[in-house]
Parts: sequence; C-alpha cells; structure tokens
Amino acid sequence: MSEQSPPTPAAKPSPSARKRKPKVENAPKPRLWRRALRWAGRGLAGIAAVYAVLILLFSFVPPPINLYQLGEVWRLGGIDKDWVSWDEIAPVMGRSAVAAEDANFCAHWGFDMAAIRAAIDSGSNRGASTISQQVVKNVFLWHRRSYVRKAMEAVLTPVVELVWSKQRILEVYLNVAEFGEGVFGIQAAAQYHFGVDAKDLTAEQAARLAAVLPDPKEYDAGEPGPYVRRRAGQIRSGAETIAADGRSACFEG
Repeated sequence: MSEQSPPTPAAKPSPSARKRKPKVENAPKPRLWRRALRWAGRGLAGIAAVYAVLILLFSFVPPPINLYQLGEVWRLGGIDKDWVSWDEIAPVMGRSAVAAEDANFCAHWGFDMAAIRAAIDSGSNRGASTISQQVVKNVFLWHRRSYVRKAMEAVLTPVVELVWSKQRILEVYLNVAEFGEGVFGIQAAAQYHFGVDAKDLTAEQAARLAAVLPDPKEYDAGEPGPYVRRRAGQIRSGAETIAADGRSACFEG
C-alpha cells in the first residue's frame, strides 16, 4: 500500500489580505460657536445665581452700597448716608413717597401697566417706573440707560416682588434714594434738610422730600422753590387719600 501524505493545511491569508478594520476617526471638536454658547450659558447661570443670593440676602440685610453711590463717592469725595429700619421712619414718609412716585404700589406686581401704556401714548417714560423698578435699579444695577439694563430690570423686578414684602421694598427704597447731592437715605435727608430724625418728619417735610425725588440735584427740600412747594402740596393731598382709601395697607399693615 502506498503511503498517503497528510493533507496540506489551508494556507493562512497574509496579513495584507486580511480585512482591515476602518480607523475610528476622532470625534470632531465642537465648533467655536457651540463653545461660546456653552460658556455664555454658564456665565448667565452664574450671574443669575449671584443675583438670587443677593436678593435673598438683602431681604433682611441692608444693602451696603450700590454702583451709583460708589460713583458719587469718587466724584464728591464722600457721601452722607445712614440706614434706618422701617420702625424708625415716620409713616407719613412712606405714604408721601408712594403718592409721589407710585400711587398704585400696593396693586401691582412690579410694573404699573396702566402707567406704562399712558407713558407710551404720550411718547415719554416719565412716571412709568415703579418704586419696585427703582429699587432694582438702585440696589442691583446702574443708572445709565441701556437695553441691557432695562432687560435685567424687567427680569429682576418680579423676583424682588416675589421674595420681598411691599414694606421691605419701600424700606429699602427710602434708605437708598438720593434726596440731595451726596445725600442718600431718609435719615441722612431728614438730618441734612430739617435737622430731625426720620421718625420725626412732619407731613410737610415728608412731602417736600418726596417732591425732590425725581431730580434731587436740581431741587432742594430744605429751601424749596415754587415747584417743590406746589408739588409738596399735591403730595400731601395724595398721601392723605392713600391713607383714607386703603392703598397704604400693603406696607402699613
């Protein structure tokens, strides 16, 4: 019998003949605009978090100073300001400020839509800004007008209205408002113009102080001219009406 040779094993395919796995390409890097959007989103979230903390903090802690006051410190070399609590402010001062600046203070949620519509119809924004908006501008923002500031004011005002009481909003307003060049807050104003404490202000003195709020550098509560005297008379009447018809209940209750 002839000897059979063992079967020849099948030839292994050469490495070059093997099917090559496709190379996995690195994932494309995010485009520049996507990175910019991501960082912008993080920046906005950080800003929102800072404002949220400040709004909560200032609901019970006096704001130490604001950007406008810092600018006046730089310009004048110093300012006169002194914080007092709500209980240390004459009740007539709160009513006078509301009568002068925001008669519907207790009825709105931060924006007086009727006043805004009236201002738009007349082609002016005078009288459309509420006390709540002024507090947001004075405490958290800056005075120079811009679309950015107005947009931030529109966002922050309802938040402040939600977190703070109406009494707190008015208390902060009276403590940060300017009543004369370099004179900030109702206590400093009462001392500067009349030599009394804020709790001892009379109805006439309160009305004069409220009358100069639109332009405290131009008008003088201590030595009033014809405009301030006339405006103070209107404010006194308005403050009495607000007390009589209950529109002061939200901050005097």
